[in-house]
Amino acid sequence: MKAAQDGPVFITDDGRPSHVLLTIEAYRRLTQPRRYIADALAMPQAQDGDFEPPRLTIAVKPADLI
Repeated sequence: MKAAQDGPVFITDDGRPSHVLLTIEAYRRLTQPRRYIADALAMPQAQDGDFEPPRLTIAVKPADLI
């Protein structure tokens, strides 16, 4: 168990890996659901709020073709 604090411990059977010993923290990191960028950007918890982005004014000047 002490060796697993530094990383996974591979247990072999006849020289072939058969099991892995992990800390519970490492196991939970591996098994937690992945968060996808599209889901994070969708922000479903913010659907009830109003969002008023500031208006952007862009000044256009004529091109100097000389």
